[in-house]
Amino acid sequence: MAESKRAALRRSRDNRVLAGVCGGLGEFFGINPIWFRIGFLIMAIPGGIPGIILYLIFWIIIPGA
Repeated sequence: MAESKRAALRRSRDNRVLAGVCGGLGEFFGINPIWFRIGFLIMAIPGGIPGIILYLIFWIIIPGA
């Protein structure tokens, strides 16, 4: 059986707006990073805390490229 090798989860250097978290998630899952950006934005709308905290956690735990 052929194994598909997935790249390691890393923050993006090329596709970044703030820290490269959404770009890295997009590269890892193979989808456009705009969907992650929209998701974090939606989570930040009702008071900001859920989206900002989650983004900061990902910024800390996902290593840089």
